Amino acid sequence: MEKDPSCYQDAAKVVAGDGLGAEGTEAQLDDFVGAHPDYNEEEEEQKYFRRKRLGVVKNVVAASLAGTLTYGVYLGLLQMQLILHYDETYREVKYSNIQLEDIDRKVLMGINVTPVAALLYTPVLIRFFGTKWAMFLAVGIYALFVSSNYWERYYTLVPSAVAIGVAIVPLWASMGNYITRMAQKYYEYVNYKEEHVQEQQRAPRGACNAYVVVFQTVFYVCFHLSFVCAQMPMLFFLNNYLYQLNHTLYGVKHCGTLSHGTLPGFNKTVLQSLPRSVNLIIVESALMAAAFVAMLVVLVLCGSAYRPTEEIDLRSIGWGNIFQLPFKHMRDYRLRHLFPFFIYSGFEVLFVCTGFSLNYGVCALGLEKLAYLLMAYGFSASACSSLALCTLRLRRQIPLLAGALVHAALLVTLFCWAPEPRHLVQAPLLYAIAVLWGTGSALNKTGISILLGMLYEDKERQDFVFTIYHWWQALAIFTVYLWSGLPMKVSVAGWAAIPAASPSCLRHLRGHHLPQAKLSIMLLSLAVAVGAYIWMEHKLAQHVAYRLPRIPRPRHKMRGYRYLEEDDSDETGSEGDGGRDDNDEHPAEATRGDELPRDDVDQLG
Repeated sequence: MEKDPSCYQDAAKVVAGDGLGAEGTEAQLDDFVGAHPDYNEEEEEQKYFRRKRLGVVKNVVAASLAGTLTYGVYLGLLQMQLILHYDETYREVKYSNIQLEDIDRKVLMGINVTPVAALLYTPVLIRFFGTKWAMFLAVGIYALFVSSNYWERYYTLVPSAVAIGVAIVPLWASMGNYITRMAQKYYEYVNYKEEHVQEQQRAPRGACNAYVVVFQTVFYVCFHLSFVCAQMPMLFFLNNYLYQLNHTLYGVKHCGTLSHGTLPGFNKTVLQSLPRSVNLIIVESALMAAAFVAMLVVLVLCGSAYRPTEEIDLRSIGWGNIFQLPFKHMRDYRLRHLFPFFIYSGFEVLFVCTGFSLNYGVCALGLEKLAYLLMAYGFSASACSSLALCTLRLRRQIPLLAGALVHAALLVTLFCWAPEPRHLVQAPLLYAIAVLWGTGSALNKTGISILLGMLYEDKERQDFVFTIYHWWQALAIFTVYLWSGLPMKVSVAGWAAIPAASPSCLRHLRGHHLPQAKLSIMLLSLAVAVGAYIWMEHKLAQHVAYRLPRIPRPRHKMRGYRYLEEDDSDETGSEGDGGRDDNDEHPAEATRGDELPRDDVDQLG
């Protein structure tokens, strides 16, 4: 039987249709997975790194706001509670049986004494948790301190104060490290096409300096507003309950340089009516909410300071080495010459909050004006932090030396002038001094952080350097805590009597009039700080080699997904940058495991 020819024609059409279908499918697949005709790879890359740069800016602003809220809540609550607990009527009526004065002394001791040991654990804490999580932990401890004030007892206030003392240095060391790292990451995202950025090698010396200046300035513009935020509880709540100055200052006879201790003769009752417990709970709840917001800002808005592989490498050098490296970094003469500035930085901020504000401001204007005086200081310090941007055009010495000059002039003024108690006509001069002191503080704080970011550009060293800086500040704050009972200035008659004085007279003078006096110590420490800093810059200009401890190579095993390709490893000291690390960052001591830097000019900033 013969087949119908139409069957062959239908079969041929089916085969042809299958061929056309396969070709159509391939064309559709090419359209789906192939390059889009309108796709511009360079433009998309630019958009990606633009988003990365905006993320870095967001991190800096978030960290700055978190630091402002945290410190503002802490200072505001501490100030309010100390004023309330000072009033003997408040103590007797509300807490007659728990000895609030003794608890306050132990709280201040816990806050001021505990940071002395911070150098032993801060680097380990930051490396163990990571920079961001160390910040989050420290901010959480500050929130814990706020929550402990809901139930004011020895077993709540004192342990939380000790926890604050433990967290102070880790918080500000991790903050300084975080802002500096953000400046370096911003540089990488701006110059993403550079070969050293693509290969994750060290940037050329000084390449990130402009971003360090800008980001540290942004941080301190925000941070100094914490002194303004801290006055909100007093401004909107506590001032409504305070007596006027004629009552609180009735027994005060001397102010300023004529006073000994902290405002002798100040009235023991400063509250004309006691605040209700409900109102106190509302204020403390508002402060607790602000502390909680600071925690959320760090948790949600702050990104990581390092890549995950970098975090692993930073921890893998060994915990014993991490513990030792802060002490080894102190051999660097640049840090040693900055120690006096670190100490003075701690002196001056505590002096303006305690010595100047109480012995000058409150003594002349009354306790009700304390908030306005500190707000003038805070606004001035915040605004004048932007003056550090002059470092982009001028030499880096300008901000530090200008701030020191302003403070020196003010210290001499305070040394020679004692305001009259209860004389409001002196208010303009006191506010002017507070504003100028804020200017000097802003240049001091911002200038030191910028200088450290310029001198120590290696990401492996920054947490150690900022730990050392804030530890010396903590030691200075501890010293201010100890000197609260000293006179304001050295007696000229006391100085003249020293050569001819008998040993018993000398012992008497040491206790009452001599070198421990507050303004004398401040002026002396400032002079030493300026001299040491100028000498450091002179040595750097002469290309004097400095000693840096060698950062050990990470000791993790070289296997796993991170090291599938040897060239892609970002391990510190890997083949891509190992030679440079060995040459540039070894200390100048060749005979004891260290070696002299081979390229001194490259090291000197």
